[in-house]
Amino acid sequence: MTRTKRMTAPDAWQIARKESKYVVSPAHGPHDGSALPIGVWMRDHMNFAQNTKEVKKILHDRHVVLNGKIVTDEHIGIDVFDIVSFPKVNKHYMILVDEKGRQTAHEISSEAAQVQLVKVANKTTITGGKTQINLTSGANFIGDNSCKGKDSLVITIVGDDRFVVQQHFPFAVGNMAMIIGGQHTTKTGKIVEIKIQESSLPNRVVIETANGDKFETIEDYIYMIGTTESFLSTWGVDA
Repeated sequence: MTRTKRMTAPDAWQIARKESKYVVSPAHGPHDGSALPIGVWMRDHMNFAQNTKEVKKILHDRHVVLNGKIVTDEHIGIDVFDIVSFPKVNKHYMILVDEKGRQTAHEISSEAAQVQLVKVANKTTITGGKTQINLTSGANFIGDNSCKGKDSLVITIVGDDRFVVQQHFPFAVGNMAMIIGGQHTTKTGKIVEIKIQESSLPNRVVIETANGDKFETIEDYIYMIGTTESFLSTWGVDA
């Protein structure tokens, strides 16, 4: 695994640049290069460990759960709406971003940590004609054919009922969305227009906030968070 120089790490990581020369690199996975390695998050953001050795010990002892699964690799990347839990001390966090695109940790209840807001990447048909739902997080599960790419789902992530869909928020005009990238990061509102581009340029989406302001961004930066109102209140997030 290659190392990342602190001086060249993404700004979104929010780490001290001169503390040491290198920092843990994120593992290859579904998140892009700005995903924060969970080891860096534990040490530099949350102060759960003083050094990498302590981080590895906590992970090796299987005390860290990411989106319902125990993780033991400090290189695993975390990104927006991931759920990180420490069951031994009953601490649970949802990963969010601030207006500058920097990751933040929002503490949530143990009950709220049993479900996750996820985004559908696409669907595939597998053996037996069943529909496999593929998520942008890299996870997948067998589901019905009602959801589409860019829709969001609220799914269970713990226990025997893992991957049970509790809510479905279609990518559609009139539904609630949050912008998670670009200059309008964290803005939330109803989608009022989806502009389909005839060229290879990305489609664009216009959202209108509760106070009537309108913001336009590319569709890749859109994350559905509800239908008539934001569902983020489930995790105690004002949006």
